Amino acid sequence: MAATSCHFHPTKYINNSKNVKTTVSIFCSMQPSKNNIKVIINGAAKIIGKAAIVAVSKARGMEVAGAVDSHLVGEDIGKVCGMEEPLEIPIMNDLTMVLGSISQLKATGVVVDFTDPSTVYDNVKQATAFGMKSVVYVPRIKLDTVSALSAFCEKASMGCLVAPTLSIGSILLQQAAISASFHYNNVEIVESRANASDLPSPEATQIANNLSNLGQIYNREDLSTNVLARGQVLGEDGVRVHSLVLPGLPSSTSVHFSGPGEVYSLKHDITDVQCLMPGLILAIRKVVRLKNLVYGLEKFL
Repeated sequence: MAATSCHFHPTKYINNSKNVKTTVSIFCSMQPSKNNIKVIINGAAKIIGKAAIVAVSKARGMEVAGAVDSHLVGEDIGKVCGMEEPLEIPIMNDLTMVLGSISQLKATGVVVDFTDPSTVYDNVKQATAFGMKSVVYVPRIKLDTVSALSAFCEKASMGCLVAPTLSIGSILLQQAAISASFHYNNVEIVESRANASDLPSPEATQIANNLSNLGQIYNREDLSTNVLARGQVLGEDGVRVHSLVLPGLPSSTSVHFSGPGEVYSLKHDITDVQCLMPGLILAIRKVVRLKNLVYGLEKFL
């Protein structure tokens, strides 16, 4: 968010009675604050990238300093996002050039990466070379890549936050599921999506992995069944995932637990990419204090 800068200009004039009077004119303009976190959005032309541009522009203590994407190169990112005023920041397809330009400001900088699992490692290395922290939200990033990034950031003493999800509601669902798992022996995950790409989803996979790391064995009655209709087992502890795909459905994740005489259900629906923005702003604020890699936004909730 830009700071308001105001200037006072006194003006003297003589009226018909030859009396000298003074008026003060006030001129205000919006100028970036030197203390703001300079944020570069890599993947700015994507739906989530455009939402991030708007969110960062409205957030206190930070401002959009660069927009990187291979699409709409040269277009003003403010106009691309449908903002009332242009940001006078063109979309560029060269991350190194943008980093070099922003690094000359000698300000705190953060690169938000919405790109691709295959490019994340190199992107973080480039940001680190210019003294900037990174927030990475790239679904399907491999754990090998996260491990390599962790070693690199540790050696460079540079902060990086890798977030499997930026949805605070999704994180709260995961935490509630972990708490419930100690009290129930049966659990199933049911998710719905509008299309069949990336199933089971990263959210369902994360929940299943969390529950599988607790030493609990679930669904013992049919743990070894091969009936396809029973869903896919993730991990070795019997957590099953069922995926429902229908166009028009919101992204939804439910976790169902059962015990003698009761069923306990948790559900989280995502209806718009805007749900990720509070988590993104939190991630940007937190990563500037890090000197290593942190995996998961839940560490800061």
